[in-house]
Amino acid sequence: MRRNAGLFVAISVLSGFGSSAMSLVAGIWILDLSGSTGLAALAGLCVYAPVLAGPWLGGLLDRAPRRPLVIAVNLMLAAALLALLAVRGPGQTWLIFAVSCAYGVSYVLIDAGETALLPSAVAPTELGDVNGWRSSAQEGMKLVAPLAGAGLYAWRGGHAAAVLSAAMPVLVAILYAVLRLSRTPPDQHTERAGGPRTGLVVLFGQRATRLPIVLAAVSIAMSGFTTAGIYAIVVTELRLPTTFLGVLASAQGAGSVLGGLIVGRLIGARGANAVGVAGTTLFAVGCLARCLPWWPATVVGAVVIGVGLPWALVAAVTAVQTHTPSALLGRVSATANTTMFGPLVVAIPLGSAAVHLGARPPLIGATAICLTAVVAATLHHRSTPSDETSTAPAPRRTAGTGPASR
Repeated sequence: MRRNAGLFVAISVLSGFGSSAMSLVAGIWILDLSGSTGLAALAGLCVYAPVLAGPWLGGLLDRAPRRPLVIAVNLMLAAALLALLAVRGPGQTWLIFAVSCAYGVSYVLIDAGETALLPSAVAPTELGDVNGWRSSAQEGMKLVAPLAGAGLYAWRGGHAAAVLSAAMPVLVAILYAVLRLSRTPPDQHTERAGGPRTGLVVLFGQRATRLPIVLAAVSIAMSGFTTAGIYAIVVTELRLPTTFLGVLASAQGAGSVLGGLIVGRLIGARGANAVGVAGTTLFAVGCLARCLPWWPATVVGAVVIGVGLPWALVAAVTAVQTHTPSALLGRVSATANTTMFGPLVVAIPLGSAAVHLGARPPLIGATAICLTAVVAATLHHRSTPSDETSTAPAPRRTAGTGPASR
């Protein structure tokens, strides 16, 4: 099991490095080719938009062997990245957008596939720890990879950055191939029929997954809602140079690495619901700290937010892995990703509009929404019987069906 845990952390390091480096390079490359900041920003939208199709894409993971499918998606992503070698001028800008969309689709499939594979690779008691280590690895790469990608782009251009990023999913595919998936969950015989609605019913039909998912969705949405407000706090209120945003990003990243390292033990000791509540509360406290007219408080707020967000996210992912029938993990995991990250598509532009009211209103509004969600979750937890069962339909078993291949 420890071997598999190490492989999953290595997968997170490699995939996090490749995606973080290329996400920055794609925007810079488009900006250099077109001279349009608007077009450059759309590259990020292409990456996040496919998450809205998660419930449909996740169904593929429940209808096909998961490990071969995840390996194939990684190899196809590598091929798509190598297609960027054909970019020679502004006429091929569309190709960068196409590859960004491919990245988005692969992210949905690979992330949901990894979530679905983990319970077959590590013991249930290790899920929280491994998810926390994965989160720390990914956040650590966000501190390193953008600088490496931008530096390689400045030195050798976009083609070199594309080749480097293409090598990452190939290495990831190799690591997936050598995983030892020795555990076969007891419900592996579950029939895999059902459409996207099945994922929603299972995800929200039981308190054990519903509360952590909602708390994570609120925290992540508010992180996007406050982006413009943070910019305004730094530039308008504190009158600091825009480069100070890099300091805040590093501080938040450091908090995320720390939070990811300890969240597994907290989930084991207190449960996913309690950790989700704590993470959302910490995010609210961090937003309030950023409202103070003192730059050290803004840095502390970034660290606190960096701890809180991974707690909320890892608690939700671990709850899904622990309480979902294994044959439905693909679509339920993808549906969970859509629920948690889909609201960003709306929250970011709303935050950009809200900042016209001032730098602090978006942060104060985000604090109020997060604390309201925490209070509602706490009251719901106390009022719901502890033996609540899922409202999802009981999985049917098909005679003679063997364990699904991964």
